Amino acid sequence: MIYCVIPQALADELYEKMVAYYKDDPNVTVIIDRREGPDRRRAAGNLHDERRVIRDRRKRRANGSFPPTYPGD
Repeated sequence: MIYCVIPQALADELYEKMVAYYKDDPNVTVIIDRREGPDRRRAAGNLHDERRVIRDRRKRRANGSFPPTYPGD
């Protein structure tokens, strides 16, 4: 699915034109961006939120050394 997002300020001018343009393409949906207010992805203007922690979920390797393995053994 592809979304053609029209800014709210241009909706009166563009929405009907874009719907007509993409009417034959079932994979495209034309929508109007109606969001208001500040962008919540950025906390107080910071580009990076320090509270986010990315964890390594892989299992740790066992401690110690292992004897060598040879093909065919």
